[in-house]
Amino acid sequence: MSIRNASGFGRTFAKVSAPKSKSGRAASAAQGARRRLIALLRARIRHVFVVYQENRSFDSYFGSFPGADNLATAEARAHGFRQWDPIGGTWIVPFLLHAADSSDANHSRRALLAKMDGGRMDRFIAGEEQHLLQQHASPQYAHQLGLLTMAHEDCATIPFLWMYAHRFALYDHIFQAMTGPSTPGNIDLIAAQTGMTQAARHPRQAFRSLYAPGEPVVNDINPAFGPYASPRQALPPHQLDQTYATLMLTLSGRNARLAKKDDGDIQADIAELVRLDRRAVPWAWYQEGFGNGRGNHHPAYIPHHNAPQYFGYIRQNPPLWRGEHDLTAFFPALQNRRLPARSVVFIKGGFKNPFGWVPANPLAAGMDGDDDHPGYSDSQLSESLVAKVVNAVARGPYWKSSVIIVTWDDSEGFYDHVPPPRFETCPDRHPCGDGPRIPLLLISPYAKSGAIVSAPGDTGSFAKFLDLLFRLPALASLPDEKPYLPAGPRDANPRLTDLLGGFDPARLAGALPPIPAAQAEIPDGVVNHFPPPMSCAQTGVTPVVIPGASLTPPPGFTNPLP
Repeated sequence: MSIRNASGFGRTFAKVSAPKSKSGRAASAAQGARRRLIALLRARIRHVFVVYQENRSFDSYFGSFPGADNLATAEARAHGFRQWDPIGGTWIVPFLLHAADSSDANHSRRALLAKMDGGRMDRFIAGEEQHLLQQHASPQYAHQLGLLTMAHEDCATIPFLWMYAHRFALYDHIFQAMTGPSTPGNIDLIAAQTGMTQAARHPRQAFRSLYAPGEPVVNDINPAFGPYASPRQALPPHQLDQTYATLMLTLSGRNARLAKKDDGDIQADIAELVRLDRRAVPWAWYQEGFGNGRGNHHPAYIPHHNAPQYFGYIRQNPPLWRGEHDLTAFFPALQNRRLPARSVVFIKGGFKNPFGWVPANPLAAGMDGDDDHPGYSDSQLSESLVAKVVNAVARGPYWKSSVIIVTWDDSEGFYDHVPPPRFETCPDRHPCGDGPRIPLLLISPYAKSGAIVSAPGDTGSFAKFLDLLFRLPALASLPDEKPYLPAGPRDANPRLTDLLGGFDPARLAGALPPIPAAQAEIPDGVVNHFPPPMSCAQTGVTPVVIPGASLTPPPGFTNPLP
């Protein structure tokens, strides 16, 4: 460039860049490493399996897992480690419970807000007891269920999950994305929101009651479209038709144009996906009790857990809806190698497992669900569903090109000590999210073995991961969603992890061998036996000692069953 000196004579100099600072060089190196990791991931991973379970907080399942942000930390002592029991008139600390069955705690939006107490995380017992007394439950039952919120399990009760956490990657800072019960969590998994875009676009649809239809979705009202588990569920009220973009739309690529019905709020999104002209990544949703999907009223089916069913443009357009299947169809699909070249597969249990499994506890007769929801599911049956899925992948041709994500939709109202981050404000003037922590396991031949991944995220991190892996446009970038941000999908939010921290760059690059499938397998005789014949020693994990906690339940506690 030419620079003129004081005497007016020009001199020409070569353009010289200032040397990069150490922090700049480090940032550049980190960006380069990230690009290489993403490229390797795209070359290796072609199938994503998601086992989406129900209703467990991180502390309730992994509160004594070594190395994690667990109940032995100073942070736990600062956030609800000792909680007042109003009915019992005493202080309660976390306690170990060896029970695979229990009753269902209150995990409504109102209950979770009360229990979290503005991030103090100290009203789980009091909030539970107060709710039950208001519902005219007996003081004795209210007391037992209030105490239950402070219980946690370990490898003695759920050994399969602890074994996976030890051999693969465990995330300890993933939160439920909406403060609410199961339905919002399931919708968040496929949309990275529960209707904030729809509420902003159609203000009259914003919810006016926590227990009525409205946007964003914060309750468990059944979808506007069948199938239903019973004729009674076909009666109103039903949730509003959800009309914003989902992964089912972006995964469709150029085939998004086949969503011809009920597409009024996503027409610009569809046009953008057609313009991008990318091939579809087929998806499948396998849910227990779905049957043939023609309203067969199967008692195991839970329609408010079937997230795509809430979206008219999915349900009413056969090319999109054909991704729905019964859970039992998943296993022959793998065995017979019927997956496409790339796929995203969702697995949901339900009210009654189809495998003939029966809880070990005779007092829990009838609690033979397998989606981990307290009140009707046995946690050992539920981890056996996870193991059955993992075994099917590990024993088949897809292991070397797969990642299995196991996570939960909400925390069940059980205690967790980590205050969640806050995002958009909902119509009730409380943050729409996040709610309490939930566990997340990443199982893959390319996982970091024995890793605790503490990068913060929530349910929306799953969409962020798929966006990255399959080069999908972020839901938040689509033209029908983007104008309403931040009231909308979070899959472009820099505050959320994209889950890459659970993958081992050396394994992806071939410098280390992949984790063999045998490390993920559990013998069928163990999976199908209750209680499972697996000890803590066999998982390879020793629970940490939690100072000040109890290894036994409080005096007078009797595990409440439904």
